[in-house]
Amino acid sequence: MQKHELEHIEINLFLEAIFQRWGYDFRNYSRASIQRRIRRLLDELGTDSVSALIPEVLHSRTFLAQVVDALSIHVSEMFRDPPFFMALRVEVVPYLRTYPFLKVWHAGCAGGEEVYSLAILFKEEGLYDRTTFFATDFNANIVEKAKAGIYSLENLQGYTANYQKAGGNAAFSSYFHAEYGSAIIDGSLKKNITFALHNLATDGVFGEMHLIICRNVLIYFDAALQARVFSLFDDSLTHGGILAIGSKESHSPSGLTDCYEAINAKWRLFKKTSRCPLGQLEERLT
Repeated sequence: MQKHELEHIEINLFLEAIFQRWGYDFRNYSRASIQRRIRRLLDELGTDSVSALIPEVLHSRTFLAQVVDALSIHVSEMFRDPPFFMALRVEVVPYLRTYPFLKVWHAGCAGGEEVYSLAILFKEEGLYDRTTFFATDFNANIVEKAKAGIYSLENLQGYTANYQKAGGNAAFSSYFHAEYGSAIIDGSLKKNITFALHNLATDGVFGEMHLIICRNVLIYFDAALQARVFSLFDDSLTHGGILAIGSKESHSPSGLTDCYEAINAKWRLFKKTSRCPLGQLEERLT
C-alpha cells in the first residue's frame, strides 16, 4: 500500500473518531482542504503520523479544542469584498425595507467581522432597530471571539477602505472605541446580535429568516454536504427571503433557477420564489 493511500485511511479514521466521540463532523469537508490543515497540525505538533493523533483526540478535550481550531476556517475582515456589501445596500436593502421586522442569519460567522459589517450597513440604512441578527459558528472559541468584537488597530485602515468602497460615508472609527491597542466594536452594534453555536454539518433548521448569509464556507464542503446545507438554508428561509453565498463557491447559480430568482448573479444573491423539494435541490446543486 502506498503512503498516500495509508494517509487517506488514517484521515478517515481520525475524522470518524472526532465525530463518534465529540460530534464534530468534518467527514464531508473537502478532502484537499482537510488534508492541508491536518498536515499543518502535524507540523505544529512535530509528528508525521495521523493515526498517532487518534488516541489523544479520543481522550483529551483540550486536544480536541486544538484540533477544532486547526480544522476550522475563520479568516475574514470587515466589509470583505466591498462590491458584495454595495450590492446588498443597493439591491437588497430596498426590498428588506418592505418588512416590519427582519431576522437575519449569518452562518459561519468566523471572528464576527462580517456580521458587524452587516450591522453597520443596516444601521446606516435605518434597518438595524427592527432586525434580529443570529451569528453562528461551530467553533466555540471563535464564537466567543466574535461576541467580544475586539480587533487589531493595525487592520483598521484596511477595514476603513473596504467600508468606504462598500458605500459607507460616515466616520468608520465611530463604530469602535480604542483600548489597549485594540479596536472594540461599539456596544450599540451588539445589542441586536445573538451569537450561538451551530454546526452546518449536523444541526437543524434555524428559524424563519428573511436573509441568510453564508459566504465562502461551502467551498470547503464536498458535494453531498453542500446539498445538505442548501436544503437547510431553504428550510430556514421565509418565502421571498434572500440567500447570499460566496462568489468563490464552485457550483453554478443556474442550479437555483426554478426555486430562486437571481438578484445579483455575480455576488450570488438570490431571492426565494418557491420551496425546493429536497431531492430536486440535491440534484440541482451536486
